[in-house]
Amino acid sequence: MPQVHDRGGWPTDEPINQEEHILSDWERRVDAMHNVLSEKGLRRTDEMRRAIESLDPATYEACSYYERWTAALEILLLEKGVISREELDGKFEEIRDRG
Repeated sequence: MPQVHDRGGWPTDEPINQEEHILSDWERRVDAMHNVLSEKGLRRTDEMRRAIESLDPATYEACSYYERWTAALEILLLEKGVISREELDGKFEEIRDRG
Protein backbone atom coordinates (compact mmCIF):
# COMPACT_ATOMS: atom_id res chain seq x y z
CA MET A 1 0.00 0.00 0.00
CA PRO A 2 1.39 3.44 -0.89
CA GLN A 3 2.50 5.64 1.98
CA VAL A 4 1.66 9.33 2.32
CA HIS A 5 5.17 10.44 1.30
CA ASP A 6 5.08 8.42 -1.94
CA ARG A 7 3.10 11.21 -3.57
CA GLY A 8 4.08 14.19 -1.49
CA GLY A 9 0.82 13.87 0.45
CA TRP A 10 -2.55 12.30 -0.10
CA PRO A 11 -4.20 13.28 -3.38
CA THR A 12 -7.11 15.71 -3.20
CA ASP A 13 -9.22 17.66 -5.63
CA GLU A 14 -7.42 20.83 -4.54
CA PRO A 15 -5.20 22.40 -7.20
CA ILE A 16 -1.48 22.47 -6.46
CA ASN A 17 -0.33 25.92 -5.39
CA GLN A 18 2.42 26.79 -7.86
CA GLU A 19 2.94 30.38 -6.73
CA GLU A 20 6.44 31.48 -5.78
CA HIS A 21 7.04 31.13 -2.07
CA ILE A 22 9.23 33.70 -0.36
CA LEU A 23 11.21 31.82 2.27
CA SER A 24 10.93 33.03 5.83
CA ASP A 25 14.07 33.43 7.93
CA TRP A 26 13.65 30.07 9.69
CA GLU A 27 13.23 28.29 6.35
CA ARG A 28 16.47 29.87 5.10
CA ARG A 29 18.22 28.70 8.26
CA VAL A 30 16.96 25.14 7.78
CA ASP A 31 18.14 25.21 4.16
CA ALA A 32 21.56 26.51 5.26
CA MET A 33 21.84 23.84 7.98
CA HIS A 34 20.87 21.20 5.42
CA ASN A 35 23.70 22.35 3.13
CA VAL A 36 26.31 22.64 5.90
CA LEU A 37 25.51 19.19 7.27
CA SER A 38 25.80 17.80 3.75
CA GLU A 39 29.19 19.42 3.23
CA LYS A 40 30.37 17.99 6.58
CA GLY A 41 29.19 14.52 5.57
CA LEU A 42 26.57 14.42 8.32
CA ARG A 43 23.56 13.97 6.06
CA ARG A 44 22.96 12.38 2.68
CA THR A 45 19.96 12.56 0.40
CA ASP A 46 19.03 8.92 0.97
CA GLU A 47 19.21 9.45 4.74
CA MET A 48 16.97 12.50 4.50
CA ARG A 49 14.42 10.55 2.48
CA ARG A 50 14.45 7.68 4.98
CA ALA A 51 14.07 10.06 7.92
CA ILE A 52 11.21 11.95 6.27
CA GLU A 53 9.54 8.66 5.32
CA SER A 54 9.78 7.54 8.95
CA LEU A 55 7.38 10.30 10.03
CA ASP A 56 3.95 8.97 10.81
CA PRO A 57 1.28 10.01 8.27
CA ALA A 58 -0.44 12.49 10.61
CA THR A 59 2.85 14.27 11.35
CA TYR A 60 3.86 14.21 7.68
CA GLU A 61 0.54 15.78 6.64
CA ALA A 62 0.66 18.41 9.40
CA CYS A 63 4.18 19.58 8.52
CA SER A 64 5.27 21.98 5.83
CA TYR A 65 8.16 21.12 3.51
CA TYR A 66 10.80 22.71 5.71
CA GLU A 67 9.22 21.38 8.89
CA ARG A 68 9.72 17.88 7.43
CA TRP A 69 13.34 18.75 6.71
CA THR A 70 13.75 19.99 10.30
CA ALA A 71 12.27 16.78 11.69
CA ALA A 72 14.49 14.67 9.43
CA LEU A 73 17.64 16.57 10.42
CA GLU A 74 16.73 16.11 14.09
CA ILE A 75 16.29 12.37 13.55
CA LEU A 76 19.64 12.07 11.75
CA LEU A 77 21.64 14.16 14.23
CA LEU A 78 20.24 12.14 17.13
CA GLU A 79 20.93 8.83 15.37
CA LYS A 80 24.52 9.85 14.62
CA GLY A 81 25.16 11.08 18.14
CA VAL A 82 25.94 14.61 16.98
CA ILE A 83 23.52 15.87 19.61
CA SER A 84 21.84 14.06 22.46
CA ARG A 85 18.15 14.12 23.32
CA GLU A 86 19.06 15.89 26.58
CA GLU A 87 21.02 18.60 24.76
CA LEU A 88 18.21 19.10 22.26
CA ASP A 89 15.51 19.21 24.93
CA GLY A 90 17.62 21.64 26.95
CA LYS A 91 17.94 23.96 23.96
CA PHE A 92 14.18 23.80 23.34
CA GLU A 93 13.54 24.76 26.96
CA GLU A 94 16.04 27.62 26.76
CA ILE A 95 14.35 29.02 23.65
CA ARG A 96 10.87 28.55 25.11
CA ASP A 97 11.88 30.33 28.33
CA ARG A 98 13.10 33.36 26.34
CA GLY A 99 9.48 33.70 25.51
